[in-house]
Amino acid sequence: MAEPPAGRPDHEVVVVGAGFSGLCMGVRLRQAGIGDFAILDAASGVGGVWRHNTYPGVAVDVPSVTYSYSFEPNPSWSRAFAPGEEVRRYAEHCADRYRLRPHLRLNTRVERAEFDEERNLWRVAVRTADGPAELTARFLVSAVGPLDQPKNPDIAGLDSFTGTIIHTARWDHGHDLRGERVAVIGTGASGLQVIPEIAAVARRLDVYQRTPIWVFPKIDFAIPRPVRSLFRVAPPAQRLVRAVTALVTEAIMVLGIIHYRRLPFLVRAVEAICRAHLRRQVPDPDLRRRLTPRYGFGCKRPSFSNRYFPTFLRDNVELVTTPIARVTPTGIVTADGRERAIDTLVLATGFRILEPGAMPAFPVVGLDGVELGAFWDEHRYQNYEGLSVPQAPNFWLMNGPYTVTGASWFAIIEAGCAHIVRCLAEARRRNAVRMAVRQEPHDAYTAEVRRLMCGTILFQPSCARSNSYYFDRHGDAPYVRPHSGARAWWRARTFDLDDYAYTTRGNP
Repeated sequence: MAEPPAGRPDHEVVVVGAGFSGLCMGVRLRQAGIGDFAILDAASGVGGVWRHNTYPGVAVDVPSVTYSYSFEPNPSWSRAFAPGEEVRRYAEHCADRYRLRPHLRLNTRVERAEFDEERNLWRVAVRTADGPAELTARFLVSAVGPLDQPKNPDIAGLDSFTGTIIHTARWDHGHDLRGERVAVIGTGASGLQVIPEIAAVARRLDVYQRTPIWVFPKIDFAIPRPVRSLFRVAPPAQRLVRAVTALVTEAIMVLGIIHYRRLPFLVRAVEAICRAHLRRQVPDPDLRRRLTPRYGFGCKRPSFSNRYFPTFLRDNVELVTTPIARVTPTGIVTADGRERAIDTLVLATGFRILEPGAMPAFPVVGLDGVELGAFWDEHRYQNYEGLSVPQAPNFWLMNGPYTVTGASWFAIIEAGCAHIVRCLAEARRRNAVRMAVRQEPHDAYTAEVRRLMCGTILFQPSCARSNSYYFDRHGDAPYVRPHSGARAWWRARTFDLDDYAYTTRGNP
């Protein structure tokens, strides 16, 4: 369909999310000579998950040398595992360094996006302090990270609690836990970091564990000033350290987890390291048994800590593994009928990731009125190269189904941006007003990743006991891409641009 003369949108590209994915997209757009774009975010500043998550003890749970863009290494990390505030400052630095501030529209919440098939553009409904508004864009990129929407547990009586409830993703720094009776629900990556901090100040701490977590020893240390100076004046030195760290992580992720059937001994070796760490730190065999996972390493996200296990040796801390029956106005009742009174309830229960309505982060209505989230909920998660679907032209979803792989979250982000920028450049070259991935390559990619997933550890019997957010209600594990990080990098730069169909300006 020919584009009406008045079809020019407000922006060529709108990016939703000013976390590291959205910032990288902005950098790559500028470098590609695409200057007509806006980056929207509901928050008052950049950083995404690192702006929202400010709970005590928050830090990266991968070596910080890998936690940066490849094109903008950060020589200033203070520790091997950088604190969260340093990561947020790094995001601010990147926004300034790459002159993204003029493109930012903060305090702007996206409520809905709908594709206008007549004008071949996206209508993006937003809400600001001034009320509702609409932006139009030829191309739309959702760069909202998966760790964005806090998840509350489905526990009877939670709303009846009369004390204070705090979610780790929205920490209340005005509330003082000193001397209080505190309960923490959740022992994932966030719980592992915040529990030792709370135990140090609370009068009593009850930790409610549904599923234990695999924990590595944490080789954390302050990075000496001379080393930081070396990284600053000789960036190749830092890149070398990054490459070695990434290689080790990639070997565990790809060889051990994705190629589990071929190399199961790698996973067993990693499990042995974690069990030895637990034995060294917890002498009590009964406590050690309750802290030992009964699922295979890799079924859900592991983490690093030297402080988590010793916390349960404190006199003021109790590990509760009896299931929760209900929350009362003053405490928590477990299935054995015992009630523990508390003053504050801390929810370290993670995020809505693969639940219905959680992905995309806002309703996306494509061709023929199809809403993408509802389509996926009914027909299972599916896409092309982890980014696009035929039902939503001119749209890419970063951090979507089948994207997480390799050693670094930043490598995943950069691969997605490379794919999208190649698409935008091709659309410009063809003078196209619409592009959408063709059904055949979309279906072929989806079939490939589903087939490869069957050989990963995620589909071994032990994972059924993991309660992992990697799995959705269909029994799929679409959080993970069963490729190496190197393959994802290569595919982003070599996929066939003719896997997309194009509608050029003025042509039917």
